[in-house]
Amino acid sequence: MVLVTGASRGIGAATARALAAGGWPVAVGFRNGADAAGEVVSDIAGQGGRALAVAADVTDPAGCERVFDEIEERLGPVLALVNNAGVRADNLSLSISDEDWAVVLETNLTAAFRLTRRALRGMLRARYGRVVNVASVVGPRANPGQANYAASKAGVIGMTKTIAAEVARKGVTVNAVAPGFIETDMTADVPDAVKDAVPARRAGRPEDVAACVRFLASDDAAYVTGTTLYVDGGLAA
Repeated sequence: MVLVTGASRGIGAATARALAAGGWPVAVGFRNGADAAGEVVSDIAGQGGRALAVAADVTDPAGCERVFDEIEERLGPVLALVNNAGVRADNLSLSISDEDWAVVLETNLTAAFRLTRRALRGMLRARYGRVVNVASVVGPRANPGQANYAASKAGVIGMTKTIAAEVARKGVTVNAVAPGFIETDMTADVPDAVKDAVPARRAGRPEDVAACVRFLASDDAAYVTGTTLYVDGGLAA
């Protein structure tokens, strides 16, 4: 069983579908968008896969625990986790409020840590597991107006490396993907000029990221851990 957070749309939905196509039973995590999550589940079932929609606010520690309990009761242990849920609250650093700083860090970084910590219990018992964290090219690359977002994603990359080193001997891999400019609802307000900075001269698709997540969650990536795979059309080159 794999849990994908923020899976009702965009990269998360594409990832849920890709992992289901690869044979994983999928828990489609969502906070808002129950209908959209249901559509993802229906799509997976229509292709012969198994899926379950699970509602959870990833910033609520008790809610995260309940989600794991529900999944384990209905579909078995979570042996793969994709930490995809994320938010933005962009502004120049001088104007970022404490609230906007906190909500971005709590959602993008702290929640990913809590979910990973919880998932590792079952993975270490099974001596098998896959954790894939969705970071961003903005983590290591400056993007004015996104100090909070960049801090959260840089933190995700650092966390990924550290946890990977801690559990590598236990058959558990921990990796990250770092998307660049991907066409999703989250990037709908990004100026077209941003696309011109991409060497590939186009935006990526959610499916481009999902394909990389699918690889990192597969047995083919058993010797890949602690790395960050950039999916950005050359933006970080």
